[in-house]
Amino acid sequence: MRINPKLLVGLGLLLVISYFLQDLVFNDGQYAARLRKARKEKDDSFRRVKGSPLSEEQRNTFDSLNYYAADPAYRFEAQLEQFPQRDTVELPLTTGKADKYLRWGRASFILSKQEYKLTLFLKADGKDSTLFIPFTDRTNGRGSYGGGRYLDATRPAAGDTEIVLDFNAAYNPFCAYNDGFACPVPPQDNRLAIDIPAGEKAYKE
Repeated sequence: MRINPKLLVGLGLLLVISYFLQDLVFNDGQYAARLRKARKEKDDSFRRVKGSPLSEEQRNTFDSLNYYAADPAYRFEAQLEQFPQRDTVELPLTTGKADKYLRWGRASFILSKQEYKLTLFLKADGKDSTLFIPFTDRTNGRGSYGGGRYLDATRPAAGDTEIVLDFNAAYNPFCAYNDGFACPVPPQDNRLAIDIPAGEKAYKE
């Protein structure tokens, strides 16, 4: 019996498509599992005395932090602009003081067919190995913490043109749990005029 070559090609394409779809689902599952693990570890750390922003009274009733559901659509391989000269700036703190940071670069990403940009900062004392990205969005006060949230990103190598921005890992400043902390206020150029329903929600006691 002769087999139509077009049928063989069609079956081959179907197998390839099925493979990639299966791989995509599997990878999304792995990603969600890693995120759940990280969130559980953070919950565990908040129950401990050392390093937790919660008071003893809060820890006694603490169950878990609140998060938006994991959504890979809010994980971006953003275009990276590394500033050739990194000016030192002072980010105001919630206490009225300020901390010094380097304006390290800028990341651009597309969401809902619109381009958005975030300035990337590095602590001026040189002690941090990750970039710091304080930002606000339109969920603040309507699901997420009203004062804005933070992102950390791995510091790219010289010459890199992309950086991963994963808003599923967005987290609240310690001020969201305890007024006794001094937290950097997101600067004007990192105030996004769009909802980012990803990452940590507002803390509820």
